[in-house]
Amino acid sequence: MPNTPLHIPLINPNEIEAQVTAIHIREGQRVAQGDPICSLETTKSSFEITAPHDGYVVGIQARTGQRVIANDIFCYVAELPDWLPPENPVQASAEPAAEVPAGIRITQPALILAHQNKIDLQLFSTEHLITEKLVQAELNKRDQSEITLPQGEFAPTDIVVYGGGGHGKSIIELVRAVGKYSPKGIVDDSIPSGEQILGVPVLGNYDLLSVLRANGLRLAANAVGGIGNVALRVKVFQRIAESELICPELVHPSAFLEASARISAGTQIMPFAYVGSEAVVGFGVIVNTGAIISHDCVLEDYVNISPGAILAGEVHVGSGALIGMGVTVNLQVRIGSGARIGNGATVKADVPEQAVVRAGSAWPV
Repeated sequence: MPNTPLHIPLINPNEIEAQVTAIHIREGQRVAQGDPICSLETTKSSFEITAPHDGYVVGIQARTGQRVIANDIFCYVAELPDWLPPENPVQASAEPAAEVPAGIRITQPALILAHQNKIDLQLFSTEHLITEKLVQAELNKRDQSEITLPQGEFAPTDIVVYGGGGHGKSIIELVRAVGKYSPKGIVDDSIPSGEQILGVPVLGNYDLLSVLRANGLRLAANAVGGIGNVALRVKVFQRIAESELICPELVHPSAFLEASARISAGTQIMPFAYVGSEAVVGFGVIVNTGAIISHDCVLEDYVNISPGAILAGEVHVGSGALIGMGVTVNLQVRIGSGARIGNGATVKADVPEQAVVRAGSAWPV
């Protein structure tokens, strides 16, 4: 019977962190194959780690409530209860250690190649695992003397979508539904140029933005959702602004906004969402499918409201906060900047900045 490390899985491709919501075993406990070890939760889903075989739990590395990273070792299932787990192994490599920016997922060969060629990992999207192939594609771009642009001049309604992941697909569909703009291409920091996403070509990485602007492009849409790290979404907005491109508000025709509601540039309001009387929606906010923003609510910049969330009247959500799917927020509650409210939670009182409310829970506990 092997001594098996149990790794934290990547539950959500856009979110490398998870929270340990319950630990079902204790150090040295005997378990049978399939017994629950611990429960994990991200902002979008939950997961239970189970024993891969009979044995003893050894070397528990986390506690309930702690945030853990995908691929971290949670514990071992060992043949004997007194087996000692090894020290954290160090990768044997002649290459110096390279720092990986928060939210970036990259294979070891890709990391070595990027380090050897001094490639900035911030060029890549967090929505994809960075492989050696993607890093090589980035290297190949350096050798291109010319950039292939869409044929013809840009029309005033042409728009480029920054990000070709899952949210990128939603934004392409949203742009088409709005009907005022034409998606001319995709800029993505990890998808090779030339690929097609929903019939829209990937043109290149963010270096292309200034070239597109110089050739007459005026509009861009930020399709980096930033669920795991809102700073990445903010950074994309900064890159778009530095290239002197404008992010228009995008409101799906099936969404309903009261006449007195105010929305800002860069806002993305998805199908069947509702924004109530005198609500204020800040720059770069996402109001996702079927969400309800009641009267007099204030959503500061970069807030992400997930599908089906309901905010009662006069709720104030601080910048960069994430409200999960199906969340209910009571009247006049204030949610602090950077807070993360898990799916299905009920929020009855103010939430501090950067706080995490567990999915399915009632706040305050």
